Order: sequence, then structure tokens, then C-alpha cells
Amino acid sequence: MEPNSNVPAQSISNPKAALLGLQHLLAMYSGDVLVPLLIGGYLHFTAAQMTYLVSVDIFMCGIATLLQLKRTALTGIGLPVVLGCAVQAVQPLQNIGGTLGVGAMYGAIICAGIFVFLISGLFSKIKDLFPPVVTGSLITIIGFTLIPVAFQNLGSGNVSSKSFGDPKSLIVGFTTVIIIVAVNIWGKGFMHSIAILIGILGGTFLAGAMGMVSLSPVSQASWFHLPQPFYFGTPTFHGSAIITMIMVSLTTMIESTGVFFALSDLTGKKIEQDDLKRGYRAEGIAAILGGIFNTFPYSTFSENVGVLQLSGVKTRKPIYYSAFFLILLGLLPKAGALATVIPDPVLGGAMIVMFGIVGAQGIKILQQVDFSKNKNILITSLSIGMGLGVTIYPQIFQFLPTAARMLFTNGIVVASIVAVVLNLCFNGLHGDSNSEVQKSK
Repeated sequence: MEPNSNVPAQSISNPKAALLGLQHLLAMYSGDVLVPLLIGGYLHFTAAQMTYLVSVDIFMCGIATLLQLKRTALTGIGLPVVLGCAVQAVQPLQNIGGTLGVGAMYGAIICAGIFVFLISGLFSKIKDLFPPVVTGSLITIIGFTLIPVAFQNLGSGNVSSKSFGDPKSLIVGFTTVIIIVAVNIWGKGFMHSIAILIGILGGTFLAGAMGMVSLSPVSQASWFHLPQPFYFGTPTFHGSAIITMIMVSLTTMIESTGVFFALSDLTGKKIEQDDLKRGYRAEGIAAILGGIFNTFPYSTFSENVGVLQLSGVKTRKPIYYSAFFLILLGLLPKAGALATVIPDPVLGGAMIVMFGIVGAQGIKILQQVDFSKNKNILITSLSIGMGLGVTIYPQIFQFLPTAARMLFTNGIVVASIVAVVLNLCFNGLHGDSNSEVQKSK
């Protein structure tokens, strides 16, 4: 029997809604904590700083989700969505933080959030600018440009270290991958939907047995704290960093649009231009708050669409519980510190799977494109090729001014520019979307 796609919220008991909310939290938790762990680790944050970063990020995920759930005249898509850290922001934020400092990173996030809020109305009208040949190319490059980061973590994090790629790290990392794959093959229902989380837990337990895990950050963490504005310092504002994060925000808006329409189809609720506008505004406000409280930009998580499909309960009530659970966990630093003890090789193994899946989703979108036309082959090949090229060899632009170098050494930004510009050149602003689709479909 097919699950009822329109189960009334009032027909779900509070205990059941709470359990379903916990299920949503678990499905997205690994993706949530991964971004602060990667960025904080890259910037060499202390154990105390990492604990705060993870905790406040979890807290802000709950706030961002509430902003999107609650439909107002100004904000909120009003669909059962969960928001988390935008994974495509990892590499740009690492570059900004490592080059210009942590303050520049958060200044860029605030400005990007303001930009998203201001252009929400316009963006809801220009969907034709992002046909499958563009969105597919962008999502593919988002996944593939992060694979080198995954392998760096797999080898224990520091490429210049003599111990990089030692057997213990590889055993733990590849075991994590094997667990994730095994759960995906043989896991059923909810177990299947949290394969990444199970893999991370299994890999961490193995690493602990091999003496690679220290619980001292948990013992040192306090039991309770409140988020503090500008915890890591006052934001600073640099043009190159701001433009980079604006470009990342545009790719995030593209992805969120796809999730919005997927949820519309799943719940049977048609979304209009005004709905999209409110959804984008909510993500813009969430990014502004992320910059103020020194976390990250937030986007709608696609992982939870599958959870909705599996549970058959497609109302917002369980998501409200999930949001409140996230806020509660974010107020408990010891819960946040638990995530910081995960070894780099475990994260690397999980990242290979997660980012590979993101790239594969992009390829799936590209299946809609008619590649019998050379112009579509050129758009895809050049955007992906340029994005991968500058990711692997950013030194190619070492003689450019700092501002330009910040932009053109970011694979996601380069791929975005190339894909959009080439699509405009070949297909125009109002290209025939039907020409994108393969005639055999």
C-alpha cells in the first residue's frame, strides 16, 4: 500500500511526531556536523573553539529550519523542509578564512545573506537562466571539487606530514566506506536512510579501538551555553570574499529550488512564485544570522526528502520537533564535543561517499540534456573541466591580483560563471527548455 501523502498534522500524536522528528535529525546530522568540522579543522581551531562551532551550528540549523517552516507574509516556504550547512560553501570558506582571516569569512556570509534576501523576488522570476545543462553541471562540480578534500582527510589530514596515508588511517577510512556501502545494500527502511551516520559511528568505534580517538574534548566541554554574537571576532568585509560567497549562494539557491519542487511533487502542494520568494528570503535571513553568530550559510537539505518518502508522513509537525531538538542539542556543548572526536580518516571515508553522491546527482540531472547538440556538450565539458582544473592546480592564477585570484581559484565559482555565460551565449536568456530534453525521453 502506498503511504498517504497528505496525512493531516493533527492526526499524528505528539510522541509519534517526536520520533519522526528525531529520524529527520539523524538523517541530516552527519551532514550538519561535517561542515563545521572541515572548516574548523582547516583553520586549526582549538578543541574549545571546535566544540563551540559545532554546537552553535547545530543550534542555528534549528533556527534556520523554523524560519523556513513557518510561513509568513515575508518568509517561509511552508513545506516540510530541514535546513543545514551548505556543503558547497566548504572550500570557498576555507580559502577565505585561510587567506583573509576568520572575520572576512563571516563578513562575506553576512553580505551574501543580505544579497539573497534582496534578490529573492528577482531570482524567483529567472528560472529559465538555469536549465538542466547548467544546474547539472554545477551540482556535478560541487561534488567532484570536494573529492580531493575527502582524500586529504582519508590520509589523516596533513598532506605534508610523514605519517600521511599510514595504514591505520587507510584501514579506518576504507572501513567507514565499506560500512556505508553495506548498509546501503542490505539496510532496510530507516537504517538505509542513515547509512552515512552508521558508517561514521562504526569507523569511529574502530578508530577508538586502535587508539585514534580522544574523549578529552567531551570531558572539558561545559554542559550548557548560549550562542554569542561574533564569538570569533568582528566581521571584516573584502570584495573578493563577498563576491565568492555570493556566487556560492546563487548555487545554493539553485539547489534549494530543486528541493522545493521535489517536495511540492511529494506533498501534492503546488508552489507559486511568491512561495519561492519567501523560501529564498528565509535562507537569506538564516545566512545573515549564521554570519552574526559565526556559523555558516544554510540551505534546504535534499537528504530529508527521502525520509519523508519512507515515513509516508509529509506534514510539518515532525519537522517542528526536529528543529526544536536541534536547538536543544546546540545548547549542550558536550553533545557538540562528541562530534569533534571523529578522526579525520573516518570523515574522509564518509566524504568520499557523500560528495560522490552529490556529483552523481548532477550527472543524473544531465541525463535530461540533449547531448546530440554540440553546444550542450561544450557547456558541460568546459564548465566541469574548468572547475576541476582550478581546484587541482590553483597555482595557475598565482600572478593575478588577490581579489581576482580569490574568485578564479574556486572551482565552484569558475564552473558557475562558465556554465551560465555559455548557456546565455548558446541558448539565450529564454532558451527553449524543450530543446534541452533528450528526444528519446
